[in-house]
Amino acid sequence: MKISNEKIIQHEWLKDMRQDEYFPNFLVDKLEAILLRVCYKIEDKKPNDLSALYKLTNEAVEVINDLQQDFADNDSEIETVARDSIGTDFYFIAQSYGFDNADVEDLIANRDW
Repeated sequence: MKISNEKIIQHEWLKDMRQDEYFPNFLVDKLEAILLRVCYKIEDKKPNDLSALYKLTNEAVEVINDLQQDFADNDSEIETVARDSIGTDFYFIAQSYGFDNADVEDLIANRDW
């Protein structure tokens, strides 16, 4: 499946993390892939309310939660800069698909980072 939303296609993902050598590029790439999978799912499933959107984003957050050990193994962690960058991109996704009332805390509610 190909993403059709132009805002998503042109977006610079996890910008703050990419500019910081503390975060290994290959792990930031994994995070970006997770975020893009959320976009694919939104375009495929077309959630019609915030509850359905939050279900999709929280599934992705579970996958991100599982990456914490990978970050630790590479002398990094999902901390303040990462949390803000990831949260900002989840919010960008919600806004890009018309969920203007999405709450960033609800989008990433089940995070443990």
